[in-house]
Amino acid sequence: MNTQNDGAPPADSPHLRVLAQYVKDLSFQNAMGAVVSAYEIQPTIDMGVEVKSRPVGEGEATEVDLCINVQAKRGDQPMFAANLVYSGVFQFVNVRSDDVEPLIWIECPRLLFPFSRQILAEVTREGGYPPLLINPIDFTPLYWQELRDRQGRSDVPLAAARNG
Repeated sequence: MNTQNDGAPPADSPHLRVLAQYVKDLSFQNAMGAVVSAYEIQPTIDMGVEVKSRPVGEGEATEVDLCINVQAKRGDQPMFAANLVYSGVFQFVNVRSDDVEPLIWIECPRLLFPFSRQILAEVTREGGYPPLLINPIDFTPLYWQELRDRQGRSDVPLAAARNG
């Protein structure tokens, strides 16, 4: 009997495949230019995070967008704004249909986040500011909030509400 495991999941086990990941959209607006005082005063950072998804092809894969928008201000003075849409194409193999949505809203953005964080750190550093280091995000509460919001809006089917 061969019990050797090469690290791959058994063929019939449920798993998630990352088919691609990429920067879909990136913008950086430097309102102050590179100024030495950018290092002296802690700015106020406003950040928004959004997850979007849509089927790809014949529904065999799903594209998930992790959208992060950041605005930094010193008092009322804008310093910079960064907007990033980092996307991935995922395939769910042998996953029950009830389990797909939590994977899309929680696991896929969790996999995309470290790359998004690195890109935003680099773009702010290249803009003349200290690198923006975003704390890790727990996407589970965001998913549950989205479910509550949808239930409060209407009887929109879950799959229809998440595609956008």
